[in-house]
Amino acid sequence: MPQPRIRPSLFCWPLLAVLGTGTAAEPVPIDIDMPLRKVSEHVYYVAGAPGTATENKGFISNAAAIVTKDGIAIVDALGSPSLAQRFLDELRKVSAAPITTVIVTHYHADHIYGLQVFEDQGAEIIAPDGVQEYLDSPNAEERLEERRLSLDPWVNDDTRLVRPDRIIDAATELTLGEVTIDIRYLGPAHSDGDLAVLVRPDNVLISGDIIFEGRVPFTGSADTGRWLEVLESLDQTGVEALIPGHGPAARKPAEAVARTLDYLKYTREQMAAAVEEMTPFADAYDAADWSRFEKLPAFDAAHRRNAYGIYLSLEQEMLDE
Repeated sequence: MPQPRIRPSLFCWPLLAVLGTGTAAEPVPIDIDMPLRKVSEHVYYVAGAPGTATENKGFISNAAAIVTKDGIAIVDALGSPSLAQRFLDELRKVSAAPITTVIVTHYHADHIYGLQVFEDQGAEIIAPDGVQEYLDSPNAEERLEERRLSLDPWVNDDTRLVRPDRIIDAATELTLGEVTIDIRYLGPAHSDGDLAVLVRPDNVLISGDIIFEGRVPFTGSADTGRWLEVLESLDQTGVEALIPGHGPAARKPAEAVARTLDYLKYTREQMAAAVEEMTPFADAYDAADWSRFEKLPAFDAAHRRNAYGIYLSLEQEMLDE
């Protein structure tokens, strides 16, 4: 059974926390509300705001921590080193244990720019197969440059892209202290590679961005057909709470899964009908009834772009047949 690396011991942790590794400048302090929320005996999380990154100093996604007697595993690292440091400061209020592992559910900007804070603490970075495509693409550097402008000073010239230490492409189980971390490889869905994490015995599922709770999802260039398949086959047996990639934790996981599933399925159905009838996107969008989603946060910012991206992908699917 694979084991996470436990780098600094509990004995030497306070000294390392002060000295760091000397590999990066200290993150710029950020003034933002970030309460640490306890979900179960071992699982905590912070919840990003529902708006855009520029409206919320980059704090739009969730990050979780699995706290054990032998160390802490982080799931996702937030959208800037400043946010990651703030998250770490909040964790230090409940535990002085070392950060041993960071599990990245997918490589999107709002989940990865805080990685360097935890890498500099000595944590092992674990990510799903598929992230290499993003990291090796021009888009990775272009997005970082954009965020250095739009999220300055919290994302700046000292912010770097962090490559994972370990890539996984199959179900993987880690043991950390008294907890078992069941990493579920999902393949490409919301991104080029996605995974989810089940914490046992707490039975808390940390889903990453395959679930958006209480807001309109961001589909971007996602494979929404594959995303639907992932949600429809997601094993929720015994799950008592779900921490999504965005939005509040859900005590009724099946309902949270159903809401994201409904959004994707309905939007695809509307756009598929338009593509089949060769209806121009603007006409199809205006004719569709979006009332079930229009009061959700991020509807104005994300929904039309989502629908257009899905329309284009369905057009391509039809051409490829």
